Amino acid sequence: MTSTAEAPVLLRREGHAAHVVLNRPRAINALTHEMVGLITTALTEWAGDDSVRTVVLTGAGERGLCAGGDIVAMWRDAKAGGSENASFWADEYQLNALIATYPKPYVAIMDGIVLGGGIGLSAHAGQRVVTERSKIGMPETGIGFLPDVGGTFLLSHAPGETGTHLALTAGSIGPGDAIATGFADHYVPTDRIAGLLADLADGDADEVLAETELAPPPSPLAEARSWLDPAYAGSDPVAIVERLRALGHEEADRAATAIEAKSPTSIHVTLRALREAGAMTTLAPALDLEYRLALRFHTSHDFVEGVRAQVVDKDRNPQWAPARLAEVGADAVAAYFAPLGARELGLSARV
Repeated sequence: MTSTAEAPVLLRREGHAAHVVLNRPRAINALTHEMVGLITTALTEWAGDDSVRTVVLTGAGERGLCAGGDIVAMWRDAKAGGSENASFWADEYQLNALIATYPKPYVAIMDGIVLGGGIGLSAHAGQRVVTERSKIGMPETGIGFLPDVGGTFLLSHAPGETGTHLALTAGSIGPGDAIATGFADHYVPTDRIAGLLADLADGDADEVLAETELAPPPSPLAEARSWLDPAYAGSDPVAIVERLRALGHEEADRAATAIEAKSPTSIHVTLRALREAGAMTTLAPALDLEYRLALRFHTSHDFVEGVRAQVVDKDRNPQWAPARLAEVGADAVAAYFAPLGARELGLSARV
């Protein structure tokens, strides 16, 4: 029998604040299907509870809020041709949508590592707090997937092409960049977090955050927009890499090298998804698009191979197919965006 201390999500009340604590610290609070259900149930109940004024999201341990989904479990399901991933993504994306439209202040403490699924739990919140330890990213193109959990919406609405750069390179950012790109709102150093949480028990969330936050650090990405924006324009990743190389400076070369190391198919599909999401005004249609794409990646070679290389065997030598950006055909990319087929509709119907 699981003890309270071992539960993957801890729920508690402190005054008028209701707390969700992700509680898998040894796995940097990696998100499981069970956790998605527990959080969804709690948020739904609290939305109608007049004694709850504020919801607060934190992660147990010292390493971070959440390192993303349980990618090894996803890999096993994809390798076996199972349907658990489809069910997980459907429930996870519905939770992301709930957070984005939550009727009460939802304060996410994005301390430490916040990746992938952790972004979905936090970056759609009404009040998003980063610290000097925050390391935020969407690394999915490095495992043959795409930035999901609403990542295409967030990244495509970041200033200029900063989000495109982050998506294609699978890069991570600190607190200054997180606020500048729209992934966070408030900078609160870790030595002020305990006081912030205590004050949220009885105080108004907006007022408490305004009294606690400090000016954020500078944003290197904002300073780099003079070359990022023109380099990442358009919808052709091959041309983007060529423009980065032509700039002739170290930072652009590193970006080009990073993109070329990622799944070529993921890069092409992600870039198109970003362009489509950029025209959307709300999160929901982006999540619908991501769900369709996620089902396609579930059956792809690159997702199974990418997770194997990066997480399972850890040889860091994925054998992508196709192996180069120029070898990915337009028809192959278009197939990811096509309406769901009979088998995929069957997966969807079972969630």
